[in-house]
Amino acid sequence: MILVLFGPPASGKGTQAARIKVRHAIAHLSTGDMLRAAIAEGTEIGKKAKAIMDEGKLVPDDVVIGIIADRITQADCTKGFVLDGFPRTLNQASALDAMLKAKALSVTHVIVMDVNEAELIKRVENRAAEARRKGDPVRPDDDPETFKKRLGVYKAETAPILPYYEKQGKIRRVDGMKPVDDVTAQIDAVLTGPAPRKSWFR
Repeated sequence: MILVLFGPPASGKGTQAARIKVRHAIAHLSTGDMLRAAIAEGTEIGKKAKAIMDEGKLVPDDVVIGIIADRITQADCTKGFVLDGFPRTLNQASALDAMLKAKALSVTHVIVMDVNEAELIKRVENRAAEARRKGDPVRPDDDPETFKKRLGVYKAETAPILPYYEKQGKIRRVDGMKPVDDVTAQIDAVLTGPAPRKSWFR
């Protein structure tokens, strides 16, 4: 079982990925965590990533894919894994598929958390206002303007990946505006049901 979890910022992807890990005994792979771990362990590709980051540059797709390729050989990925925060672009999605194909693997489900963007913005604004009322600093993730920029990046760069997976027949949608437990139940229903059929239209 190899899952890709999609949804805009504040849609609850991290919460659901953590639950999927526990409930389905698969690994939860976050690209940020994997990068830090590869650097800390001093792996060959981790050294390469560190050198790039030390220069203040973004880690290129081939390095990130290499880190994922190394990571999924570990024991906790035997039954599968869920990717949270990757792929972020169409190039990354294509590279991920190529890497998995070389290992005789493929993405089995792409779960999209559908949300109401206006409601998400309202939630973030309310949290920011509540923090200010209490005299607490506003968390960076709860700054409304920062959040709107992150949402814009998601819509411009990440959302266009969805047609790529739709052509493969792998998209499954859940209502991300439901209570957390209800969203978990929807995801469980997807994962315990029949696997998506691969589309003939490529």
